[in-house]
Amino acid sequence: MAKLKTILILTLLMAAVATLQAHLEEDMEEERMHPSFKEEKSGKILLMAREGEDTNEFWLNMGKEFVRQQQKQQQNTNVAKNVIMFLGDGMGLTTLVAARNYIDAEHTKLSFEEFPYIGLSKTYSVDKIVPDSATTATAYLCGVKANYGTIGVNAAILRDDCQAMKNSSNHVYSIAKWAMDEGKSAGFVTTTRVTHASPSGVYAHTADRDWESNADIEQVCGADHGLDDIAQQLIYGEVGSRLKVMMGGGKSAFIDKTLYSQGWRTDGRNLIEEYQKQSPKYQYVETKEQLEQLDFSQTERLLGVFNDGHLDYHLDSLANPENTQPTLEEMTKKAIEFMQLQKDKGYFLFIEGGRIDMGHHDTKARLALDETKEFSQAIAVAREMTSEEDTLIVVTSDHSHTFSVAGYQDRGSDIFSLVSNADDKLPYEPLSYANGEGYYKHFDVKNSKRVNPEEVLKGEANDVFPATVPLDSETHGGEDVGVFASGPWSHLFTGVYEQNAIPHMMAYAACVGEGLKACDSLSDGSMK
Repeated sequence: MAKLKTILILTLLMAAVATLQAHLEEDMEEERMHPSFKEEKSGKILLMAREGEDTNEFWLNMGKEFVRQQQKQQQNTNVAKNVIMFLGDGMGLTTLVAARNYIDAEHTKLSFEEFPYIGLSKTYSVDKIVPDSATTATAYLCGVKANYGTIGVNAAILRDDCQAMKNSSNHVYSIAKWAMDEGKSAGFVTTTRVTHASPSGVYAHTADRDWESNADIEQVCGADHGLDDIAQQLIYGEVGSRLKVMMGGGKSAFIDKTLYSQGWRTDGRNLIEEYQKQSPKYQYVETKEQLEQLDFSQTERLLGVFNDGHLDYHLDSLANPENTQPTLEEMTKKAIEFMQLQKDKGYFLFIEGGRIDMGHHDTKARLALDETKEFSQAIAVAREMTSEEDTLIVVTSDHSHTFSVAGYQDRGSDIFSLVSNADDKLPYEPLSYANGEGYYKHFDVKNSKRVNPEEVLKGEANDVFPATVPLDSETHGGEDVGVFASGPWSHLFTGVYEQNAIPHMMAYAACVGEGLKACDSLSDGSMK
């Protein structure tokens, strides 16, 4: 009996030790995954971003204030005379997080994050889980989801399908046309080429986003293709020829290479000159100074093309003493000023911060975040220049990127600062990508080890950030993107919805298009 008791006691002790060890291992695992980064003596976080964050009152009062703020929100059911859609190309939710710190601190809000209504849109295309900027432009501007690489057409047309493009019944039209058909003005502003994927969604129909000039189509479809390239559609197309404002880059797509050293065309044409010859009031500008000096009283339409290709990144333009390009904020201001002078029944404006996307593709996070800052500033100007009573502003993105904010930096740290607790004894950059060019800069393939990021990241605008998988160009991401709305019927934009619902909601608010319209509703917002 005594021996049996001893065995039982030993068994219980061993079980207790095993349980204790398991708890210790769990605690160690928890600490490994969620390190505290606290001082041993005081137990306080090393860096406080704002006074009072270490008290209950600070957070309780902030929570109560948010509730009070939400209580005050009243739905605006006016008809939207004007609609401005801002598109941050490639501006996923992680980009917003990092941009807040880039601008000031973690608790900073970008201008559009102050908007009262927020939703999420699902960005997949008909044939791809992760989309590109062409098929998404068709969704958020034309209200129809389509195939990767196509613009202004439905999913019956596959990319590079030259013959199917000739069937106009497969073409779809943007909210810009819907607005103009109701007597409104329409136009667009972009930091990319005016013939690039996103702005082309306003006016073009094409089986390939790359068909910006005649030479591009001929490479795929031959000389006798019988199709209009994107640049030609902007000047002569059913929608493009009616737009009031067109600003961005991309001069090369409009001019024959024998007429202009940077030209792409091979048909002997200069479409910019052809545009100017249509009317003495069809103004064309190439510099910021020309834009500022333009006499709007003598302007019926405005075409501003400020570079052969895309506009320069804002940080690069700051470093160039000979820069003559306007900023996105300056173009936005001029576009709204011009639209407000029109005698039409309001306007639709599409404004794109297009180089956020390109910074991410090159895994150059500084450029992408600075372009996000510029984008936010342009939106702030638009909100100041317009009234919430009659102008709906919608801010969204076409897709995200594989961009990540990781690690456990101290609050208030520079978002680009390194963290020093990696297992290989090297510091690491919390900003990184799942794939892209950064792999080649940050990984020593020959010796199968990471390169010390201090040797790669110099605090310069064109720093290349790390990536896990080697690719020449980082890919898009497939998660939902934010939609921020302010003005008439902005409450429609809450929830999670398909990306192609966005133009239908804008059309409803503005009473344009063939679907439901706010002006068909009763005063309480219900349908007749």
